Amino acid sequence: MKPKVFVTRRIPAPGPAILAEYCEVDMFLGEYPPRKEEISKGVKGKDALLCLLTDKIDSDIMAAAPNLKVISSFSVGYEHIDVGEATRRGIYVTYTPGVLTEATADFAWALLMAAARRVVEADKVVKTGNWKIAWGPTILLGDDVYGKTLGVVGLGRIGTAVAKRAKGFNIRTIYFDVVRAPLEKEKELDIAYVPLEKLLEESDFVSVHVPLMKETYHLFNEAQFRQMKRTAFLINTSRGAVIDEKALAKALQEKLIAGAALDVFEKEPTDPDNPFVNMDNVVLAPHVASATKEARSKMSEVSAKNLVAVLKGEMPLFLVNKEVLNIRPLAQVKTI
Repeated sequence: MKPKVFVTRRIPAPGPAILAEYCEVDMFLGEYPPRKEEISKGVKGKDALLCLLTDKIDSDIMAAAPNLKVISSFSVGYEHIDVGEATRRGIYVTYTPGVLTEATADFAWALLMAAARRVVEADKVVKTGNWKIAWGPTILLGDDVYGKTLGVVGLGRIGTAVAKRAKGFNIRTIYFDVVRAPLEKEKELDIAYVPLEKLLEESDFVSVHVPLMKETYHLFNEAQFRQMKRTAFLINTSRGAVIDEKALAKALQEKLIAGAALDVFEKEPTDPDNPFVNMDNVVLAPHVASATKEARSKMSEVSAKNLVAVLKGEMPLFLVNKEVLNIRPLAQVKTI
């Protein structure tokens, strides 16, 4: 008899086929994320759960599935899962790091360029019929990117990929991270480590790539915005709560910084009355930095393979809670 798995949303190929080969699959088919009670109902009697970052997986949901052996998240982040509770229950938690690195780094640069060169405003001028003068020396003036200074906050996989792309722009690249990178990596990237305060003071563009945790919650607040150049741009493709949105809105309104480009928000979807919506110096996207066909397909494949590996009693590709190996060895969760 095949183990049973609940999938909280329709995911692209090839994940569903991988799961179906080894498991009996029950997939939530709604367009919107399932409510907590729907997840609890769906996971009841299941051996495995494949979820998305929009699904809060807490102790109540785990309690609804006493046979649960693995929670596989279709995401690089896992703050939506109570990992400590899962570990205590002997449930393996997996995720999909690395596979969306290049897509997210590309999009960070897309946001940076769009903000600096006012691409969204220019698009609107043409599409709304407001292009009245063929060419003018002061129309939609933006800011140069080439030859400027880029500050990367968080030099993990994505931050590193963003820094690599800076070379083509002859940009001076500096970074801050709580753990300094090896000197060999700094040399390879042609990047210099500086304290956060110095990075904010010197950067023309600040690109944020830190995980959301207690230490990074509202890492950027009014104090940080006052340290930045008045001509600087802030780009965020990490997590919304890393930035204090009220403080950022105030900084933009008071012209403490020149602009921002955001793919993530403290509340998602963001409210229609969010002040950023009506600001011309802010470029907004609905959390789509990893939204390429290739990246999402790989996320699907890896999340499915992680789940199946655990049920086979094998080490998954990416395990969050390695401590679980001591609490409930893989041999005890093997069902395939």
